[in-house]
Amino acid sequence: RRRPLPPHLFHHRHAPAMNPRILFLPAVLTAAGTASARHIQTPPNIVVILADDLGFSDPGCFGGEIETPVLDRLAAEGLRLTQLYNSGRSCPSRACLLTGLYPHRVGIGEMVREHREAWPEAYRGYRQDNNLTIAEALRAAGYHTAMAGKWHMGKAYTPVDCGFDDFYGFLNGAMTYWNPERYVRLPKTAPQRDYARDEFYATDAITDYAIDFAAQARERNKPLFLHVAYNAPHFPLQAPRERIDHYMAVYLKGWDAIREEREVRLRQLGLLSDEERAAGRGEVPASQFIDRTRPIPAWDTLSEEQQHDLARRMAIYAAMVDIMDRNIGRLIEALRDNGQLENTLILFLSDNGACAEWHEFGFDGRSGTNYHIHTADELAGMGQPGTYHHYGTGWANVCCTPFRLYKHFAHEGGISSPSILWWGDRVKHPGGIDHQPCHLIDIMATCLDAAVIAYPEQYEQRRLAPTEGISLLPLAQRRSLPDRPIFAEHEGNRMVRLGRWKLVASYYNGQQWELYDIAHDRTEQHNLSARHPRRVNRMAQLYFRWADANGVLPYPQLMNEYGGLEMKIYNKR
Repeated sequence: RRRPLPPHLFHHRHAPAMNPRILFLPAVLTAAGTASARHIQTPPNIVVILADDLGFSDPGCFGGEIETPVLDRLAAEGLRLTQLYNSGRSCPSRACLLTGLYPHRVGIGEMVREHREAWPEAYRGYRQDNNLTIAEALRAAGYHTAMAGKWHMGKAYTPVDCGFDDFYGFLNGAMTYWNPERYVRLPKTAPQRDYARDEFYATDAITDYAIDFAAQARERNKPLFLHVAYNAPHFPLQAPRERIDHYMAVYLKGWDAIREEREVRLRQLGLLSDEERAAGRGEVPASQFIDRTRPIPAWDTLSEEQQHDLARRMAIYAAMVDIMDRNIGRLIEALRDNGQLENTLILFLSDNGACAEWHEFGFDGRSGTNYHIHTADELAGMGQPGTYHHYGTGWANVCCTPFRLYKHFAHEGGISSPSILWWGDRVKHPGGIDHQPCHLIDIMATCLDAAVIAYPEQYEQRRLAPTEGISLLPLAQRRSLPDRPIFAEHEGNRMVRLGRWKLVASYYNGQQWELYDIAHDRTEQHNLSARHPRRVNRMAQLYFRWADANGVLPYPQLMNEYGGLEMKIYNKR
């Protein structure tokens, strides 16, 4: 049996920095206290941790320079999944994760919106009645179910309407990290913590409640299903100043140097082969804010003042990831102290790739292209209460290293989650890397498989659509997953993955199909569509059959007929 990590690795809130490259400390996570103190139960606890807008290579164990010793340790004792696909955007990905269905089938094929009753069922922006959540399935089997963090599946049905016994967090898509009054506790009659404004930071508070919910499960002698959905590192970029300062020197190197360093580490970690070429500096895609696609500028062409402003933005982002990692450590430490950790399955992943909205240099004040260079005292105050920043396409390109494109898109940079499966000694090749393609729809099947629960045909007199996912637990035993096509569509960005082949199209490039051999070209540098037209046609037919079955409409048609928008973007190159 591997020995536990030193307790200091899981210190409370913003502890002094630790070396993220220490991957061979005495093993840590598997111990759960003495036998007399253990809380023995047969059904496993299940903890699903979701980061928001985290890029593929941001964690240290995926090649990043951000200090993430807890995630690194989970990876060293667990399994890294390098090809777990999400749905490219927050709402659709969360619908997939919680229901085991593709998002259009759930009714969240685009974004959550109000007053969309006249829209097609796949796009109404709130959960339909043909599904159940992981929480509903596990609560019916005797689990205590709880969620802390970001919901973003609409306000028509809150987490406590969808199977969670307890919830703390917020219901919409983006939220300040500094104001406790913007966060809610459900049910409203449940006890609440009292945070003073000057001691509140959202990532800490979300973890406080997650720890409370885990303790409640133990007190009630129930297995735990806990979904921790951090809003970090989603904009607005906000973090304590001392952690931001810690990263400033790192990012003053610039995005070209940092991306090159990440590429080197990805090769050293075995996540990028010597034969594969990483995608380059990239471009700012055409959007409702940008008339035409344009290249990201070289770092050394920027003024010194602008370099400091942009480095500060990325330093805030890194601080947010760093603090999230420390809080995951606090949660793990609490599970260990409660005697719950030894019998716990932990899944970590991101809802989509890094966010490139909407400008190479980011934005200020609100989402858009309102950007200015901060200097002097204003520079030092970035990320503090009352501010609202984002880091833009230049840094998103780094966070998605070695891939192309970003959040929204179905290319690898947009839909590849940095994912970790940890289950103590049940992972038979700790530190392993698995490259088999899988999807967020598989999380439901994985949780039910761990709890030895069958997916029901109906729930509370509701006829359910069959789950579309498969369990990922065979990966922990070094077994292969069955072959099956995997799909994605969001805002006209579409994909079908079948074995080694991937067919993908993006809205800003006129939705022209591109074909890639992912086994040899994961970074999508060599479009083989002209060489293999028959394969393109066969895979396209698979996509359109899936689209018809799931109610997916061509995006320009959808928005013109129901959104009242003139989709000029489809004519941009």
